[in-house]
Parts: sequence; C-alpha cells; structure tokens
Amino acid sequence: MPRTVLVVDDDPVVHQVLHHYLGRKGYQMINANNGREAIAAATRELPQLIILDVRMPEMGGLTALRQLKEIESTKAIPVIVLSVHADRETRLESESSGAAVFLTKPFSPAQLLTEIRRLIPGTEPDDKAGNTLE
Repeated sequence: MPRTVLVVDDDPVVHQVLHHYLGRKGYQMINANNGREAIAAATRELPQLIILDVRMPEMGGLTALRQLKEIESTKAIPVIVLSVHADRETRLESESSGAAVFLTKPFSPAQLLTEIRRLIPGTEPDDKAGNTLE
C-alpha cells in the first residue's frame, strides 16, 4: 500500500523540506497550496494523512479541515495541523475541528515523523537513504 501524505501549505520551502525528509523515509507526497486545493486533492487521491497549515490564501486550513471532516470519503483521514501560530485559541480550534495533532513551526522533523508513524499504523517506511536526519 502506498504511504501517501498530502502536504497543504502556501510556503514552497515547507513543501521542499517535507518532500526531502519524508521522501527519504519512503512516503509519496501530494501538494496543495490552499484549503480549496486540499479538499480537491484529498477527495481525488485519498491520502493516508494530511499535513495542513492554518493560514493560507483563498481558504484557510481550519475551514478546509472542517469541510474534510464532513466529507464521507475524507473524514477518517488523520490531519496534522502545522502552524506558526501556536496560540491557545488556534490549538483549541484545530482540535475541535478534527485535527489529530497540532505542531508548531519551526517543527522537529523527528517529532513529525513520530506522529506520522503513530497516525498511520502498520506503515513503517524504509529509509531510502540508509540513514536518518534525526
């Protein structure tokens, strides 16, 4: 089974970092730049996990998260919210909207990988590079 992660962020650097790190761990990545693209990609591709930024143009991450949790085909997909906004209100809103995990930017790649492995049981990807960044 492919280990597919949808990365939703309007910052290309975040896409590059996650693609590099998670790609080396054997995950296949799908990109989206905002909430609207996230909903379209998630319903089309049905990834095993979504990593979602909060503040993006067109449609923010929390609005997209609430919509994803209302769609039958995507509601069970675990979502990690990854945001620079670490205030209590954003955390609580993320959790009440259905996020499985809330991590702040800058984030620890090792912590992110631990959460991904916890949320996608039975998918211990191979380290393609033969080493880790941890």
